[in-house]
Amino acid sequence: MSAFPTITPEALAALRARIGQPVRRPEPYIEAATRDAIRHWAHGIGDRNAVWVERRLAPPTILFALDRVVSGYVGGLPGIHAMYAGTDFRWRRSLREGERLVGHSILLDLEEKASTFARRAIKQTYRTTFVDETGAVAAEGDSWCFRTERDTARERAKYAARPPHIYGADDVARIREAYAHEEIRGATPRVFEEVKVGDVLPEVVKGPLTVTSIIAFVQGWGSLYVRAHGLAFDLFERHPALGIPNTFGVPEPPERVHWDEAFARAVGVPGAYDYGPERVAWLGHLVTNWMGDDGMLARLNVQVRRHNLIGDTTWCRGRVTAATVRDGQGEVTLDLQAVNQRGEIIARGVATVVLPHRAH
Repeated sequence: MSAFPTITPEALAALRARIGQPVRRPEPYIEAATRDAIRHWAHGIGDRNAVWVERRLAPPTILFALDRVVSGYVGGLPGIHAMYAGTDFRWRRSLREGERLVGHSILLDLEEKASTFARRAIKQTYRTTFVDETGAVAAEGDSWCFRTERDTARERAKYAARPPHIYGADDVARIREAYAHEEIRGATPRVFEEVKVGDVLPEVVKGPLTVTSIIAFVQGWGSLYVRAHGLAFDLFERHPALGIPNTFGVPEPPERVHWDEAFARAVGVPGAYDYGPERVAWLGHLVTNWMGDDGMLARLNVQVRRHNLIGDTTWCRGRVTAATVRDGQGEVTLDLQAVNQRGEIIARGVATVVLPHRAH
C-alpha cells in the first residue's frame, strides 16, 4: 500500500489558527427528532425501552444523528487518520419528539500527545451547542478525536492481530439470557431518596458485534462519509484525501475501517471495529434503563478506550458514586464502564442523573 500523508508543521499551524473559530456545519443526517428518526436510533443502539414511543421523548444520545461534528467529523490535516475518542454531553432538558435542533460548532482545542499507538497524536476537540427553534440551548457536547499517521501506526504495530473470538453454545445462551432479562425501570419512578452510594446498575449487554449490527447503527446514525455512486465521487472531488483506493483500485472513505479487516490492519488496528459513538450511546442506554421515565440524564462523559472488534461482546456496567441535593434537585453521579469478554475496559465514563423526590 502506498504511503499515507504525515503530520506537517505547516498543516498543524494552519489548523491551530482555527481554534475558537466557527466550523462550517456539514449537512446532518436528520434535521429533527421525528418518530421515525427516534425509532431508527433506538433500534440502531439496541434500546428497547418503550418510553421513547409512549412518552414521545427522544433518547438523549440521538444528538449524534443530528450533527456530524459532535459525531467525530474533523477538519484539517488532510490524509491523517481520525480516531474518535469520546464525548462529554450536557443536557439542559429532556429532548422531545418532533424537535428540530441545530448544532453550532467551534474548534475548541488542539493538544499534542505522545502515543504508543502512533508515536505522536493530535487530540482535536470540538464544542457543539444545540439550539432549538426558539434559539434556546437544549444541550452541549465536546467531542474529541485523535489524529494519527496511518503508516506510523501500522509500523509500530502496538495492537497485534487477534484471532476471532469463537462462541460456544453456552456463551450464546448466556448472552441470550442477558437480553431476555434486561431490566428497564420504565414508568415506576426511581426516586432520589431510595438511591445509595455503592448501588450497582443492572448491566446491559451489547453484541456480539457483527457487520450486521454496525449496519443497523449506521441506519440510525447516518455515518460521516458513507456515500453512494455519484455522491461518493462528488465527496472525493471536494476532499481528495478521503478517497483511499481499495483492493480494486476504487476510492472508498477511511470509514471502512469499521467493516474492512485489511484496511483496519493497514492503519495499525487489529481488525475492523465499531464506531466510537456507539459505545457512548450504549452507556447512555444503561443509564436511561436505570433512571426510569421520570429521571433526566444531565451529563454523560465517555472516553472510548480500546478497540471493540468485530466478534466482541460488551457488558455495560455502572454504580452510584455520589448522591447530593443541588438547588433542590436530587443529583446522582454514576461511574460507568464497558467491558469486553476478555475483561478489558473498552470505554469508561461518568454520568449525572436528576431524579424526582419521593412524594410526601
